[in-house]
Amino acid sequence: MSRILYTLLLYLLLPFVPLKLLWRGLRQPEYLHYWAERFGYFPRRSVTPLIWMHCVSVGETRAAAPLVEALQQRYPQYRILLTHATPTGRATSEQLFGKRVERAYLPYDVPGAVQRFLCHFQPQLGLLMETELWFNLIAACKQRDIPLLLVNARMSEKSARGYARVARLSAQGLQKLDAIAAQSEADARRLRKLGAERVEVSGNLKFDISPPRNALGQGLRLRELIGIKRPVFLAASTREGEEVIILDALQALNIPDLVTIVVPRHPQRFDEVAKLLKQCGIDYVRRSHLQINANENESRVKNASIILGDSMGEMFVYYAACDIAFIGGSLLPLGGQNLIEACIMGKPVLVGPHTFNFTQATEQALRAGAALCVKDGVELATTLQHLINDPVTCLAMHQAALAFSHSATGATERVMSLIARHLPTESVN
Repeated sequence: MSRILYTLLLYLLLPFVPLKLLWRGLRQPEYLHYWAERFGYFPRRSVTPLIWMHCVSVGETRAAAPLVEALQQRYPQYRILLTHATPTGRATSEQLFGKRVERAYLPYDVPGAVQRFLCHFQPQLGLLMETELWFNLIAACKQRDIPLLLVNARMSEKSARGYARVARLSAQGLQKLDAIAAQSEADARRLRKLGAERVEVSGNLKFDISPPRNALGQGLRLRELIGIKRPVFLAASTREGEEVIILDALQALNIPDLVTIVVPRHPQRFDEVAKLLKQCGIDYVRRSHLQINANENESRVKNASIILGDSMGEMFVYYAACDIAFIGGSLLPLGGQNLIEACIMGKPVLVGPHTFNFTQATEQALRAGAALCVKDGVELATTLQHLINDPVTCLAMHQAALAFSHSATGATERVMSLIARHLPTESVN
């Protein structure tokens, strides 16, 4: 496929975009906001030089946190702009950085919208997080001599096969990037096979994430509310269909006073999971209700077997409160979610067999003894039962998780070194 054909297809799809946004807005009203930005129209402009970083959604935004901090410390003369594609990514940016950064939606990848975006913000440097290849955007940055780097880049076998279907377009886009910092040698190898030329391995920025200062304290308060002596199991970032498997697994357990915290990956599913719990006749309480009035709901928590984690930006709080964590998206063939944050908090980790989105980190955690793989709900139940009854193994996994996460730090400094080679600082006083 050529870029001309790619652009033509985008223009043909463009009239249907409002319908898509309206449809998504039915489940998540935030999709109804800031439409103009998605077409390249922005309300204000500043002449202060700017570094722009694109973080699609929640995971990329969290991963960018140590890099944002490093950029602000080392280059205080630059504003930082974060662009997103989802409302949850934008909300995460607000929670993490507040007014310390600017934020907007990245426009759709059609030439007019891309040109308006670049003309409005005039970035001195662009950073694309993980696997974001927008070919008109890349070409426009090249035409304007804006250095554009793909950082914390990952390329799974599945994604590589997808890009290989448009091999010519993929190769042209990758070759126009000024540099690529890949998470692992396997990611770098797949990128080079697709045509990338300037690739180096930097490691995974997510290992450099620090828990929010108040996360441990809030987690301990949640644990006190649940009951210090009660065992706590966390099902983190669960995807559609997994909650049923997990609930069935819980039914097979014989663990007195066990409480399970279920945190759906997508906030638009909070009410859906609440409805499922109600249909199953399970005594549960929503985390959001505890935040409003913990004292009023204290007796309900003491009797509840499930807490529905329907809050944003509290994953470290949930990790601090739990004894063992299961990482969702992995019991079904969805690719899994990030287990690094759980390891940073020193929690024994369980994952399902489908972890192709985080292959390297998962394999390393398994080898280190920080994680265990369960093939299905039945094995999830038996493994959880064993760990709850075996504090020695849990302690060993706790220590392995901390050692594993600490051993893989340093990606931020390597990416900052790469940025220093491409950031045009001579024009900034």
